[in-house]
Amino acid sequence: MSDNSWSANRRTFIKTAGAGGAVALAGCSGGGDSDGGSTGDAGGSATEVTWVMNPAEEEIDIQVQYQPLFEYIESEAEVEIIEQPTASYSGTAQELRRAAEGDRVFADTSPGAVAQIPEEIDVTGMRVAYGAEKYFSLITTTTDSDIEALTDIEGEVFASAAPTSVSGTLFPLFMLSNAGLDIGSAPSGSPEDFELRTSDHSTAREQLIQDDRIAAAGTGAFSTAAHVPQAQFDEMSEEFVEVSAEYDGAGENDPELQLLAVSDPIPRAPIVSNAAWEEPLKEDLRQLMIDAEQEAFEHDSQADIAEALNVDPEILDTNESELSDEQQDDLNLVEAHSLWFSGVVEATKADYDPVAELGQELGLEWSNL
Repeated sequence: MSDNSWSANRRTFIKTAGAGGAVALAGCSGGGDSDGGSTGDAGGSATEVTWVMNPAEEEIDIQVQYQPLFEYIESEAEVEIIEQPTASYSGTAQELRRAAEGDRVFADTSPGAVAQIPEEIDVTGMRVAYGAEKYFSLITTTTDSDIEALTDIEGEVFASAAPTSVSGTLFPLFMLSNAGLDIGSAPSGSPEDFELRTSDHSTAREQLIQDDRIAAAGTGAFSTAAHVPQAQFDEMSEEFVEVSAEYDGAGENDPELQLLAVSDPIPRAPIVSNAAWEEPLKEDLRQLMIDAEQEAFEHDSQADIAEALNVDPEILDTNESELSDEQQDDLNLVEAHSLWFSGVVEATKADYDPVAELGQELGLEWSNL
């Protein structure tokens, strides 16, 4: 399904279901009065709010993934969410830098954005996954690899996520540096002791699995934990076992990967807003997200996701043992499009100080990334 048709379906939902119970948050499209008063037409058209959408995994259609949250916001407030997907983490930061005074802009970002563009954004809240406010970075290799320790990565090719991804690149580099490898000027430049190949979390994982030239990969745990048996986490990281939302599903996916390192806990990614937008509407919408029940972050059904992805919904009711490889891939894709967080909690820029400190340890110039 195209982006436009997906948005049209969501708009139909709002017109038929959301308008009657909407909170009367006045405003108009585009920039507005500082008091949030309406300058729109007498018909009370919904206020347009842009949402810049940050990609994490290549196969995910983030507009489909975020559908339940947007429907919730639009049904509770007299606003229309205008989705603006970007191609990269840096693209999201660029869009936030461009936001002018009064531009109504929210964005989902990497934790690194708080350190990267602190003057341009306000932290709306921290996204949490089933009660977990922290997540983890992993370094993994294949079970038939000769890599047994991080030091064995010297002279090899290492795959990671985007250069500014906190869990996919920055923490892996930090762990490699602590192991004694010379990371050079990475991520903005090249490491001295190994070759760095950046992409996104899922691409890094699949490169590791499919390309014998890739010795190891750094990713967020949400991308690779399902390939690592729980026993490996039990042995390596008590914090991961106790804190991570990914532990329960660890080891469920094939092929099995070998765990090399687990990071310290990382504050989960924020939702942010344009700091130069000062309408009361911004605070109202922030509070809506924080007050939302878990159901607001869940799709009505997997069949809805399948339809949006042009996947045959019949595979959802088929025994997995009877699915072809292609159908199994489709099923995995549908499951991957569930929104990865189940709530938004109060947070400030100070909650992301550990990420800024990580950058200092790596010698990063955040403003140049």
